[in-house]
Amino acid sequence: MDCQDVFRQISDYLDGDIDAQLKLAIEAHACGCHHCEVVVDTTRQTIALCCDGRLFALPIQVRERLHAVLKRKCRDHMA
Repeated sequence: MDCQDVFRQISDYLDGDIDAQLKLAIEAHACGCHHCEVVVDTTRQTIALCCDGRLFALPIQVRERLHAVLKRKCRDHMA
C-alpha cells in the first residue's frame, strides 16, 4: 500500500465500500504516513461539513479534477 493506492481508494474507504483487509491496509499506511493521514482526515471532515454526512455522487468532472489534484500532490510528496 502506498500513497497512490490510498488516493485511488479514498472514496470507497470513506463510504465503507471496501473489504476489511483493504480497510486495514489503508489505515496502517495512513498511520505511518502523515501526508495520507491528513488527506483522509481532511477529506472526511470536508464531507461532513459540506453535506452533513449525507453522501452524494460527485459530477464526473469534479471527481476527475479531485483525483488529478490528489495524484499530483502524491507525486510531489513522493519526489
